[in-house]
Amino acid sequence: MSSPVEGSSPIEGTRNSPGDTVIYSDDPADFYYVGVNIPCQNACPALTNIPAYIRCIYEGRNARSYDLNRIANLFPGVLGRICSRPCETKCRHGEPELGKPVGICHIKRSAADFREPLSEKIEPLHPSRGKSVCIVGAGPAGLAAAYDLAMTGFEVTVLEALDHPGGMLRYGIPEFRLPRDVLSDEIQWILDHGVTLRTGVRVGKDVSVDELLSTYHAVLIAAGCYESKPLDVPGETLTGVYTGLSFVMDVASGSTPAMGTDTLVIGAGFTAFDCSRLALRYGSKNVSICLRATEHELRVTEEEIFETKREGVKLRGLVISKRVVGTNRVEGVEFVRTKPVEILPHGRRRVVPIEGSEFIVSCDSVIVAVGQGALAIPAPGEKDDRGIIRAHGETFRSTEPHLYVAGDFMTGPTTVIEAIASGRKAAQKIAEDLAGRRFAQWAVKMQVGEITDRLRSWDFIPRMEMSTLLPVESRLSSRSREVEQGLSKELSVEEAKRCYLCYLHYEIDVSKCIYCRYCIDVAPRDCIKLVKRVITNEDGAVTGFVETTKWKDVNAIIIDNSRCIRCGECVRVCPVDCISVSKVELVQQNLPCGRN
Repeated sequence: MSSPVEGSSPIEGTRNSPGDTVIYSDDPADFYYVGVNIPCQNACPALTNIPAYIRCIYEGRNARSYDLNRIANLFPGVLGRICSRPCETKCRHGEPELGKPVGICHIKRSAADFREPLSEKIEPLHPSRGKSVCIVGAGPAGLAAAYDLAMTGFEVTVLEALDHPGGMLRYGIPEFRLPRDVLSDEIQWILDHGVTLRTGVRVGKDVSVDELLSTYHAVLIAAGCYESKPLDVPGETLTGVYTGLSFVMDVASGSTPAMGTDTLVIGAGFTAFDCSRLALRYGSKNVSICLRATEHELRVTEEEIFETKREGVKLRGLVISKRVVGTNRVEGVEFVRTKPVEILPHGRRRVVPIEGSEFIVSCDSVIVAVGQGALAIPAPGEKDDRGIIRAHGETFRSTEPHLYVAGDFMTGPTTVIEAIASGRKAAQKIAEDLAGRRFAQWAVKMQVGEITDRLRSWDFIPRMEMSTLLPVESRLSSRSREVEQGLSKELSVEEAKRCYLCYLHYEIDVSKCIYCRYCIDVAPRDCIKLVKRVITNEDGAVTGFVETTKWKDVNAIIIDNSRCIRCGECVRVCPVDCISVSKVELVQQNLPCGRN
């Protein structure tokens, strides 16, 4: 909503090549503009440049699209399959009257599926600093931190308690959702950048945190959450009752669980849905997921819910478990019905039990997937009441010097993309503390752009849903075959066309404008306005407009980029060529050596 080129605060080194001026701004007004006008990128915890990588798919530059993803999130092939997709809920194509959000996640996967072989490794951005960092945990947070620290010139060693790296990516997500070769390739690419991995090492048992602190210049604990939360109801220890996390991890490790015919899964997250689908693949004939609330309040994606139902899993809503029934082995679960009441601050409804509504559902297997937490690791410094090391969320520092915490170990269970973002931020803080300087900063990159070549008809292209899915019979007979096969190249390009390219900024030069209204008349949406006054915040960012229909009060004709769908019609009809187009992108800029 602001004009990012005028009044921005340029950062040094803004020339790319003769005639090609690029401005990097750190003006708060420009960051505000990006947050409002590129909502998909702003919603991504890793701040992936979504419009840019989608555009590359349309142009057939799949390798570049993959690299743009990897710059931010490091695991494009993985996230293209299992990301929680916070970007899609903010996509402007999903606003009322505009249709469904762009399939951002599917396009990310297409970049991985259709790229050339993995790029050669990148040379470190900085020379060796002669300092070492130990990272505890080879999950998404730990690996992301390891890569960034290695690229900044630190010697990095990752200690992993399990036999293979990947953490929850490998042991907490079924192979039918995330093929192991995809995961292994992207992990290996990180390790190839100078990261030393040692598996089968349990910190707190095989080596203490104190020993690590005496050996390395800094230690980062990113061990994840591996302790399943109990239901805390009678009968929970009966034979046939599994915890969701251990169930998924046992399957990932090659064990074959002894499932009964009728399975109840208690929980409402991705793990509960994974467990239900795994139960079908390991012998259960009837599987139900039992929810405290309704399926409409689930945080699981719509596609996941649909495919789970398609495979035969039933959803039982508005129930709370009271006890597990059985003598030596589980025979059923007693539930009480619930009813939704007021809406809580986070937008979900609180549910309360209905007195006297108890009933029993028969089953011979129960999987409890109601969440997990971190396992305590003996270490110096301040801890919470469960013995988990405390850390400051902004600095990732614990109270013990040179001991840091990141990822789910610090916050509790989050999403993969949030864990990656946490690991990268922690790495930045560690590098700054050890070197006494900053190595990178976020900036708003601005350069002259071109009018979009999007056709108006592209706005009406329906979302390209993934049709290449394994038949249900094939899924259940092959436990590891990937269910979602991805979009074809042709469908990927069609879906990429739907992106509005919100990183393009359209602006009217009021000194040239003749107020002919051609742009207003041709605009397919109410994004060009007769304005009496512009509203700004304390940083100078434009936060709104005072519109008017009286010509005597009009001070400018303004393009509201938060409403604009970048069709370019205003530029094409302007008789005095007063509308400019610039490309505005949020990027991470490496700082030159010696700059603090």
